[in-house]
Amino acid sequence: MPNLGVAAIVLFCLTPFYWMVATTLRPPNQQFDNSLIPRSVSPENLIAVFDPSVGFHRALLNSFLVAGITTALTLVIGTTTAYALARLTFRGKKIVLAAIIATVMFPGISLIVPLLKLFTDIGWINTYQAMIVPYLSFALPLTVWLLTTFFKQMPFDLEQAAQADGCTPGQAFRKVILPIALPGMFTAAVLTFIMAWNEFIIALTIVNRPKMQTVTVAISQFTGAQQFELPFGTQMAAGVVVTIPLVLLVLICRRRIIAGLTAGGVK
Repeated sequence: MPNLGVAAIVLFCLTPFYWMVATTLRPPNQQFDNSLIPRSVSPENLIAVFDPSVGFHRALLNSFLVAGITTALTLVIGTTTAYALARLTFRGKKIVLAAIIATVMFPGISLIVPLLKLFTDIGWINTYQAMIVPYLSFALPLTVWLLTTFFKQMPFDLEQAAQADGCTPGQAFRKVILPIALPGMFTAAVLTFIMAWNEFIIALTIVNRPKMQTVTVAISQFTGAQQFELPFGTQMAAGVVVTIPLVLLVLICRRRIIAGLTAGGVK
């Protein structure tokens, strides 16, 4: 029975992706075909996605840039904040940690109008930072919570032993704590990158210049060659291209992700 349940979940999760791949491989004149296996295979949809006039190359670059910078900043800020919350003793520490986690409860859609007004006033519309800063606000609470728990599980004797050998507190953190914390940091980095890569609402609202759009927005605005045409095949092909890097990232790094979610400090 457990195996049957696992098979059902895997089938449920993979069916939409299979349908995307099947629609991608169908010729444009068969895009409304509902057969489980394509009757004929054609690369036309993939060729259309990478047509220079579509600008999908630039959208991919924008997504990599925004997601990469967001991930790097989240790791730097989140790691230092989590370490401070795990190691320092000060009044109201639990309240600070609870306030950080509470920010996750705000629906993202409720922040769109304030962000749009703020970024319009300071001239950030159609800029990378207008996407990166809100993404940071969504990614940091999870990173801080994850890494705080990770650092708390590490015995304080590690830093004391390093300082006894002549390390400063900063050197003990860099040379002893960070290497042990790599699984947790790696997990936070992967989750942050996926979140920033998949985000749609903020990117759609804050950016309206085609050269600044991310892949999620670019896919939603694909148009066919003819008026009133619905380019399902092209959209599906773009969806497959955007999904494959994330799937490969998770498959290649699955052991590190699991280690980051389950490991303690010292084995």
